[in-house]
Amino acid sequence: MSNAAKPYHHPSAWRGSDMARRDDWIVKLDDSDVAELERALRAARAAGIGIPELDRDHFPVPQVARKMEHVRAMLEDGIGFALVQGLRGERYSKPDAALIYWIVGMQIGRPFAQNAQGDMVGHVRDLGVDYHANTKTRGYQTRLHLPFHADSTDIVALMCLRKAKSGGASRIVSSTALHNEMLTRRPDLWAELCRPFCLDRRGEENPGQNPWYVSPCFQQFEGRLFVRYNRTYTEQAQRFPEVPRLTPRQLEAFDMMDALCNDPMFYLDMEFEPGDMQFLSNYTILHSRSAYEDWAEPDRKRHLLRLWLRTPGFARLPPSYSDRDADMIAWQRNPRPPVFDVSEIKAELNH
Repeated sequence: MSNAAKPYHHPSAWRGSDMARRDDWIVKLDDSDVAELERALRAARAAGIGIPELDRDHFPVPQVARKMEHVRAMLEDGIGFALVQGLRGERYSKPDAALIYWIVGMQIGRPFAQNAQGDMVGHVRDLGVDYHANTKTRGYQTRLHLPFHADSTDIVALMCLRKAKSGGASRIVSSTALHNEMLTRRPDLWAELCRPFCLDRRGEENPGQNPWYVSPCFQQFEGRLFVRYNRTYTEQAQRFPEVPRLTPRQLEAFDMMDALCNDPMFYLDMEFEPGDMQFLSNYTILHSRSAYEDWAEPDRKRHLLRLWLRTPGFARLPPSYSDRDADMIAWQRNPRPPVFDVSEIKAELNH
């Protein structure tokens, strides 16, 4: 593994100002695709097979699979993201929407556990907490603004069930483009981000592990660029006295990274409608979300479902990722089906 001090030329090195004028990142499911998914849904319900037992081969959806193969190519070797539209989310109960979403996701990759509870489908909704104040809380459990970051798996996917009253827009940026821009403008700060950082595990370490893991922001492995950036978790790892203190130069590099993330030239905004599904490569895309105001009625509150997926094109990862990867392998041993009762979802906060 080495980091060559030269730009990484790749389709994922896009600018938001250019991408906003394109629509080739939107993949449409037509009526026959939706009908195929609904047949699979009915067959799964009739057979009593749900999440996580339902496998891709149980009830094939060949039409949808072909479109999702195209999406996977976009994620692994293309621009790094896609928005899939065409489902009418209001037609389905939340459990049925989750099962359709699971079927679609399996055409792209293998679903993986997202937390120490083994949740295979995550709930992105406000649980009335502050992830800045509670080190066991995650940002997706709040309605606060989420700074740009990447998750710890190949692909992160979101499906919209309910929209917020206002706010909550998704904002993404090409971390490949930021890598190239930092190298061009400030190669000294780029070099800082090629060095390893400690990131907070937020109470989800397994026995024998440190409560933090170590990873650089920028690294190349077998000719591919991998970017992992989460300033919030990096700074929160400073609560452990054993973790090396962040230097002024490192903080300057973070500041530049954040400034580029929030530059309208680089980021792309997108709104979700119920039924829409967003897929992002965590190695080439950073994602964020604006703060939002929610509805008072419980049934109307903003609610997204999340999948973490592993895909064949990312079968080989940098060795530095192995420590964090061990977390998810351990979580995967006890996969948990999705729950939709808010009191059960809130139990996540007590892990």
